[in-house]
Amino acid sequence: MTWQLRLTSVAVRARRLFSAAALMTAVLWAGEPAPGPKPVGQKPELQPPAASDKPKTNAPAPLSPSNGWEPLFDGKTLTGWKVTDFAGKGEVQVKDGTIFLGMGYMTGITRTSPVPRMNYELSLEAMRVEGSDFFCGLTFPVGDSPCSLIVGGWGGSLVGLSSLDDLDASSNETTRFINFENRRWYRIRLRVQPDRIQAWIDEDKVVDVDTTGRKISIRWEMEESKPLGIATWSTAAALRNLRIRKL
Repeated sequence: MTWQLRLTSVAVRARRLFSAAALMTAVLWAGEPAPGPKPVGQKPELQPPAASDKPKTNAPAPLSPSNGWEPLFDGKTLTGWKVTDFAGKGEVQVKDGTIFLGMGYMTGITRTSPVPRMNYELSLEAMRVEGSDFFCGLTFPVGDSPCSLIVGGWGGSLVGLSSLDDLDASSNETTRFINFENRRWYRIRLRVQPDRIQAWIDEDKVVDVDTTGRKISIRWEMEESKPLGIATWSTAAALRNLRIRKL
């Protein structure tokens, strides 16, 4: 019996050695090292998110500084701006290159540094985070007169100038309705010249009006935004890439 057990043990060892030699031979012929166990705790390789997981955006590429554009926002602080002194305003924060205007009765920022009053273009990107009214009430100078471009007013879709000949954005020839999506960036560009005001949202021209002989003004609610300011109405919004250039 002892002799039979020893013979069986020798046979098992022989089979193991043969298997190991066969594996090593195959590896050498393949020219690659034998695969080893993965380190414990190794993180799996990250995969790019599926298209359906990416945030919605339709914002074009940033404007080139070489075209004369100057930043109005340093991406870190409100230098050159102040929180607009609206009654019932929401909180204003700066984070990750973005200005967040919190929900309030009216919330906004007003420029404290000098700005051109004629022959200029202004560009920014704006997003309605939550709410259902205007997420960009852009008040701007037209010579000695102020005017406002309203984006997303009157329930969320109204676009127009306030005011022309005392008629606000809902009542003059610039009135337009656009279906804006929450949490989506929109590029807004404004051009002011002695006889004309023009505005674009993304690539669409939404305002093109001859201002010769017209009375240009603002609604009383926007007085605190002069000479240049951005405000929201019962809506939380985000702003980024604020720039200006002289024509």
